[in-house]
Amino acid sequence: MAAMKPRTGDGPLEVAQEGRGIILRMPLEGGGRLVVEMSPEEAETLYKELQGALE
Repeated sequence: MAAMKPRTGDGPLEVAQEGRGIILRMPLEGGGRLVVEMSPEEAETLYKELQGALE
């Protein structure tokens, strides 16, 4: 039987450097969290796109 990891509940928006990647943990409406791993280059692209959306 595979080991079961505990489910993490809702939490704050988190961004952390883990190894060579950047991990984004974003709470979702209705519960749970979206977890995305990206490279530093992808994070920079996301940053620029978000800046453009907020202008």
